[in-house]
Amino acid sequence: MKFFVDTAEIDAIAELNDLGMVDGVTTNPSLILKSGRDILEVTKEICDLIGGPVSAEVVATEADDMIAEGRKLAKIAPNIAVKVPLTWAGLKTCKTLTDEGHMVNVTLCFSANQALIAAKAGATFISPFIGRLDDINMDGMDLIADIREIYDNYGFETQILAASIRTVNHVTESARIGADVITAPPGVIKKLADHPLTEKGLEAFLADWAKTGQKIL
Repeated sequence: MKFFVDTAEIDAIAELNDLGMVDGVTTNPSLILKSGRDILEVTKEICDLIGGPVSAEVVATEADDMIAEGRKLAKIAPNIAVKVPLTWAGLKTCKTLTDEGHMVNVTLCFSANQALIAAKAGATFISPFIGRLDDINMDGMDLIADIREIYDNYGFETQILAASIRTVNHVTESARIGADVITAPPGVIKKLADHPLTEKGLEAFLADWAKTGQKIL
């Protein structure tokens, strides 16, 4: 499974990248706002830091404008994945940019039918939003499973990028189902290392070591 980091904060990306935990990065207008940076500037900096795909999102709503924005974003670096919403205009943009050789991440997916038509339009990635479905009393993991089954049935090469991940359990279940990628905030990725029994065991080891009176360094 590939790990994408869902942030536009350079320091957070760099910290995880140093540990080999970053296969790509996803950004969106909300994350750019949070970073306080110019979208072109910060996206270029991320692309220079990360070798994998970096999603940069268009903000237009009409296809012609979305295509123009996508082409401009794609010029930032070869590893840009243009991010478009799952609307008819977004799908038209996806088909056009894919045909031109660009990676495209189709986002805001909330149904298997949406994922199916995104794959038909040539999406590199489909981003189903797990957490937002959970918020309205639907099981976001069911959507991941449905998309995995459909894509496997027909050999679609579009990668399932599990998004809106809020808990470590979302990561576990996405991996069990077979999502190709997860994108999560840095804090969630760091929590994957946490377990109370690990902490308890370490405390016991350190207490016993102190009693030996020895040092390694």
